[in-house]
Amino acid sequence: MSDINEMNEGLRWYVAHTYSGYENKVKTNLEKIIENRGLSHLITDIRIPTEIVVESDGGKEKEVEMKVFPSYVLVKMVMTDETWHVVRNIRGVTGFVGPGSKPVPLTEDEVAAIIREEPEKTVVLTFAVGDRVNIIDGVFRGYSGTLSQINEESGEVTVIVSTVGRDIPVNLDKKYVEKAAN
Repeated sequence: MSDINEMNEGLRWYVAHTYSGYENKVKTNLEKIIENRGLSHLITDIRIPTEIVVESDGGKEKEVEMKVFPSYVLVKMVMTDETWHVVRNIRGVTGFVGPGSKPVPLTEDEVAAIIREEPEKTVVLTFAVGDRVNIIDGVFRGYSGTLSQINEESGEVTVIVSTVGRDIPVNLDKKYVEKAAN
């Protein structure tokens, strides 16, 4: 009997490391092998944790799905010699997370923190302090300036606008500015 069979702890979540960008291919190929070999009772779920990121360039926002842990795939499985070899030999998999060739299952707390039913939404601004921006709405609409401060919590930005020979700091909601074309 091998070390893998001796460490069988029943149905648990394990983490497989993949080449960058291979996560979806690994999941698809593993699902096909599970179906073809009748292993659905041993490998029951495969997940690639993602989150929805809202990229904001001023008034233009778009939602993008991003991987929370790039190069990792979560596999819920009973660890046996057969399942270890199936996952380990998928093209793009470099191994399991754990010391040497001994995969370590995730704890229940780790699984709960990683796997959520609803992907979390995060807003990411596509501009940074020091960027030239155009004000697209409000009293200062049509003005350009330099972004001097970003308050992520309130969603406000401070833009230094030059008018009448003076620099004036203007506080605006981030949706009222867009990155100026260089």
